[in-house]
Amino acid sequence: MGPLPPSADDRLIWDMWESQFRLPVATVADEVGTFRALGNAPMTTEELAVELKVDARALSIHLGALASSGLVDKHDGRWTATPAARTWLHPDAEGYWGGFLFRYRETVPMHAQLLETLKTGKRPENQVAGGPEWERGTMSQEVAERIAKFMHAHSMAPARGAAQQSVFGQISSLMDVGCGSGVYGIEIAKANPRLTVTLLDLKEMCTEAQKYVEDAGVTGRVHTAGVNMFEEEWPTGHDAHFFANVFHDWSEETNKLLARKSFEALPSGGKILLSEVLMDDDGTGPWQAAAFSLMMLWGTLGKQYSLPEFREILESAGFTDVQAVRTGGGYYSLVSATKP
Repeated sequence: MGPLPPSADDRLIWDMWESQFRLPVATVADEVGTFRALGNAPMTTEELAVELKVDARALSIHLGALASSGLVDKHDGRWTATPAARTWLHPDAEGYWGGFLFRYRETVPMHAQLLETLKTGKRPENQVAGGPEWERGTMSQEVAERIAKFMHAHSMAPARGAAQQSVFGQISSLMDVGCGSGVYGIEIAKANPRLTVTLLDLKEMCTEAQKYVEDAGVTGRVHTAGVNMFEEEWPTGHDAHFFANVFHDWSEETNKLLARKSFEALPSGGKILLSEVLMDDDGTGPWQAAAFSLMMLWGTLGKQYSLPEFREILESAGFTDVQAVRTGGGYYSLVSATKP
């Protein structure tokens, strides 16, 4: 029996991939004193950052991962160590596992990298994930090819899940902004035969995306546009703009800029659509979003956002009716909003 075609459910692979963060985020917390501090007194993120002498934004992302691992809780804006953490991870506890965990600070490479992000709020200098290239607005064709291969594999299942959403049946022309390999735009076009799609990204990425368009047999309805989304004017004439795994690469300020550019280029009644793995409203999980947020801290300028955070970003640009639906199978949601 040969391989089966991809479905819209790749959670098994996601869980395996993200498991790499489970131990090192705890060993980092042990090293900087998170469990001691939160085992002694509840603290806000800002208070704890001062106590530990770490970056507050990075700490909030680390705490989200610890919370979704059952090691810290959050109540009324303050973090505390859970009973399990106080029993086994507080340095003064009889059952302290520190002697066991200490050895993994040296043997797990991710420990040093996450520790660096926590202390500085910046990604490790040797980390290459495509973020720096997009920030510079240029990349080599070799880098574009590598990124496209990774993104196409990573996004096949959520792209198929998103493509089944009814909103795309109400749209005749879609622009996939920051398209990467074009996997989302291609799958949406395949699932909605009346829809035309423009794939927008840096010209090097569009060269790679065109290869996937040709392989998928949708050249008549899916086209590319090599545009720097920050510095150049966007094509107009589309009913909707689609962003998959784009906003999580950037700061809130930069996302507000993207939202404004989208708002200006869309007609009245046009929609903005974001495919993202959402954090809970209070930033305490779920694990899949929290671990993904660690990866964003590790390789980009962003994080995983919650629906209220996206609502504030989109409404600041003028969009209304911000809502989200799970797209089925995987861990992604589709956030939507409308230009009045």
